[in-house]
Formats: sequence, C-alpha cells, structure tokens
Amino acid sequence: MDKKLDKKLHALDPRFRKRFTELMSMMEESISLLYETAIHDEKTGLYNNKFFETVLDMEIEKAKRGKEKLSMMIIDIDFFKKINDTYGHVKADEILKRLANILKTQVRKSDVVARFGGEEFIILLPETSLEKAKRFSSRLRNAIKSDKILKKYNLTVSGGITEYKIRDMKSKFKERADKALYQAKKKGRDRFVAVK
Repeated sequence: MDKKLDKKLHALDPRFRKRFTELMSMMEESISLLYETAIHDEKTGLYNNKFFETVLDMEIEKAKRGKEKLSMMIIDIDFFKKINDTYGHVKADEILKRLANILKTQVRKSDVVARFGGEEFIILLPETSLEKAKRFSSRLRNAIKSDKILKKYNLTVSGGITEYKIRDMKSKFKERADKALYQAKKKGRDRFVAVK
C-alpha cells in the first residue's frame, strides 16, 4: 500500500483497519489469479496465444532497435489424432501436459513457450540466432525422445525454425516458421527444419 493510504488507515479503528487490510490482500490475490488465468492455457499451463502475440510484438521491436537476433519455432505433435483415437481424450490431454512440461524445462527464462493450437506449440527465442535455435531443437528433440512416458506412446514431434529479419512483418516471420514446419512434415515428420 502507498504511504498516504497507510497514514489514513492508522487513523481508523484498529478492528476496521485489520479487516480492511485483509480485504485488500484478498483483492490483490484475486487480481493476481485473474491475470495468471488470462495469460495461460488452461490445459497445459503454458502461455496462451494471446499473451504470446503481445510478447512477440515487444521482442520484434527490441530486435529492430537493438539489431538483436530473434528466432521462432513452431512444434506440432505427429499423428496426434491417432493418439486421441487410440488412447482417448483424457490420456491425450495427459500427453499434451507432459510435453508442455518438457518444453517448459528446456527453455531459458527469457524464452516464451505457448500453446499455439490443439497440438501445436510455439517458442520465441530472444537473442538467439538460427544456428543456436537449431542446436536448441536438437536438445529439445532428445529430451522428448528420452522421456519414458512419451516414449511409451511413440510420441514424436515435427518443428519449423526461422530467424527474424529486420524488414519482416510479424505475419511473415510466423509464416516462415510455419512453412518450415510444413517441410518437416513433408520430409517424413519426427524432425526439425530451419528456413532462413
């Protein structure tokens, strides 16, 4: 609380002051919870696409001004419909959560990982060149392949990687990553493809 409000509160009856302070604390917690709910995907706990878009705008501006590297990765679970059909929606949701947790543990604090769609994820890698993003994709793929639970379901992912170019529109940047993902799928899945 600010000092002016604190001063006014001290002039009040101590019981009322205590109750008011408790209410303010509860309200702050509620606002914090609402904010967390608004920016996260309910199923995976990752950031949602709306939050990702906001951060993407800011990171593109930083990349333009500071001429810093910025890479993006779009990841899709291979044959997820088959997993859904074979094991059911509850198990498929558990698999989504497991993959989301692996993504969270593999990224740096400065990276942003979000659920992009049903079984698609998007990762923004600030201060990261295309080469570094490719190395990261190898580590990520290994982490996914070595996970005992995901291995049990033969889960594989395909991914598209690209690096931001100074003259890029946001849509062009995302389209290139999506195009790279499409190429990974076309080349047989279970791989990452980088497009300049």
